[in-house]
Formats: sequence, C-alpha cells, structure tokens
Amino acid sequence: MPASPDRRRLLRLLAAAPVTASALAAAGTAPARAVPAPAAAGTVKPLPPEHFTVHGTNAETVFSSLRDTGTLTPADRFFVRNHTSTPLIGERDWRLTVWGSGLHGSRPVEFSYDQLRSMPSVSRTALVECAGNARSYFASQQGETVSGTPWTLGAVGAARWRGVPLRDVLHRAGLSSTAVDIMPSGLDGEVVSGGVNLGRVRRPLPVAKALDDVILAYEMNGEPLPYDHGFPVRVIVPAWIGIASVKWVGDIEVSDTPLASPWNTQLYRLFGAAHPPGGSAPLTRQTVKSAWELPSGAALEAGRNHRLTGRAWSAAAPVRHVEISTDGGVGWRRAALHDTPRPGGWVRWSAQWCPGVTGPARLLARTTDTAGNTQPERTVHNTQGYLFDAVVRHPVTVV
Repeated sequence: MPASPDRRRLLRLLAAAPVTASALAAAGTAPARAVPAPAAAGTVKPLPPEHFTVHGTNAETVFSSLRDTGTLTPADRFFVRNHTSTPLIGERDWRLTVWGSGLHGSRPVEFSYDQLRSMPSVSRTALVECAGNARSYFASQQGETVSGTPWTLGAVGAARWRGVPLRDVLHRAGLSSTAVDIMPSGLDGEVVSGGVNLGRVRRPLPVAKALDDVILAYEMNGEPLPYDHGFPVRVIVPAWIGIASVKWVGDIEVSDTPLASPWNTQLYRLFGAAHPPGGSAPLTRQTVKSAWELPSGAALEAGRNHRLTGRAWSAAAPVRHVEISTDGGVGWRRAALHDTPRPGGWVRWSAQWCPGVTGPARLLARTTDTAGNTQPERTVHNTQGYLFDAVVRHPVTVV
C-alpha cells in the first residue's frame, strides 16, 4: 500500500535527524516507544561507500575517510554497531527506569527526558570502540579462525559526549551502600542468535566504575544524539569496550548481588586454547592501536615524497609515541604527533616517505602509550576475535 502523505513526510524527517515529539505530532503520527527503522541494513543514516563498509546491520568507517576530519569523528562517519535495527524513539515517550535490590525502597524510580536534561551535565571526550575492532587480522595476518563481524580498523570513533553523570542518577534513585553491580538495558529489539532469544542488549557494570566516569549521554559533538548512536539517551563508559556503552538505554537494574547477561558470560570474554576452560574474566578495557589514513592497496608514486598520516590511541593511557616502518618491520622511525596526547582521545600523526623501488610494500605503525603498553608483533588468539592489538601490515603498491 502506498505511504500516506503524512507517512512520507515522517520518513523524510527520519532520514535527516532525530525526530522530537513535536515533530512527530506535526507529521500526524503518534510517537512510539520503539519503532523499527525504515532504512536499509538496520540503520537510519546514509551509508555511502566512500565512508562505510556495511556488514549486515553494522557499518564500519572507512578509515581513510577520517583524514580530513579533526580529533572528533563527525556523526556521518561514526561507525555503527547494531545488534538488531536502530529504533526510533521520541524524547517525550522515553523513560529511564531505575530499579533493583541495590536501591533503598522497593519501588522503581523513573526519569523523563526533560528531567534528565534539567540535571547538572558534564561533557567528556571519549572513544567508543567495538571489542572486535581489527578482528579480521586474526585471519588475514595470523591465519587463525575467529567468529564475528570481520572489522578492519574502522569500528572506532571519538566524540564529545554531553550528559548526566550516572552516579547522580543512581544517588537520586536511592543507591544503597550494599549495591555491587548495575546493568543498563537498551530499547532496541531482542537479539536472537543461533535460534536462541538472548533478550535486549544489556551488560553489567561494577558500581565502582558506574560511580566513576560513566555518563548518560544525550548529545554527541554538540548535537542531539543521532538515532543510530543512541537517541534519546545512551550510556558512555570511557575506555571500556563498546558493548558497555549501551545505546537507547531505557532500564537500569541496580543489584546487591553480581549480575550476569549473555554479554558478559557467553560473549565478550576470551575463549580458546590460551585461555581458561571457562573463558577469561569479562572484558573491560580496550587496547592500544594505530591505523593509517590511507586506502588499503593505495598506489604511491616512486621517487616522490609522500606525507603519510594516521591515528593512534590507547584505552590504558595517553599515547607516548608512534613508530612507523616502510620496509616491512626491518627499520623503525618516529612519526610526528600533531595533537597533545590525552586520555579518552586519539592522536593524529604523520611521516614522510619517498619510496625508491616499485612493487608491493607493507607499511607498519606501532603505538606505545605512557603506561608502557606497545603493540606486539602478534596477538594471542581467542575464538571470538576480541582485542586484536598487533601491528597491522598495511598493503600499498609503489608504481
């Protein structure tokens, strides 16, 4: 059946920006708590091939497309990790419910969007990086089999997030001194994997982390969160793997006993021959990485001086230095850093190279942070391909 004029108008609104309750009302459509996104690949925003590689419901940033951006990743180039499809939720219809045995009293406490926006806010620059970022290199560089989305290095982005400290919301809800874990849950669809319904995306956080630097964000780079990045409200957990930063949060359980979900038991642990039989402890921090802002297989002219650029980051500490190799790892030299290294962000770097011999070549970049972490030559295998931090061999052709 053809879409009505009001429906067509609504779809145009959805393609542009988050729809407020007033905009939905103007379109003649009542706001819904979670409506499937009318977009391909489970996302709302456009995914042009010069900016994204689509993996099912996920979209990986083409890393070379970041070269003309600053230290913050624009929303139109920020990667998308969706377990189902992006939901469309009006802020008037949104509620955050905080509940559980770790609160004083037995009744859940609700917060509206306006109530959250009225609370004192903070802004924080933080990277969000999928735990499986660079997963494909387990196979292509190390010859090892892993499961999961075959990301290269584009499942990461840096943004300036604004929102309310989670600790303020928890204290206002009546946090008890007996609380040990909190668990945010998203409002996107329930996840079915291998024929098993895992429920909505949710993952526990220890109270100590929740009270430290976690925020409930409603803005990204000075604008309301885009739909694909969690509008109306998402969790931001600095330095931790991306699954902890639950999008479209609508529910937070607070518990006086440890909590569990498939996302900290079956998933986001390290399994395999090098790890304990039951898997490692649930993953928390991301690792140290570097990436070239150069297309894979790029053609570079021999005898000409090229300014090569890239980015370096670490979840553990600020970047100390970046080294590059243009001869496959035989010799290394320092790259120039163009940003002041700080926690929570990445550093842009550059190096000059004048190749003299034509043919295939491999460019390598290696980051070391101020805590002494350096990218290794090889990463210890795990079956789900998490936390690949080894030096990536970037192919180019000298012509």
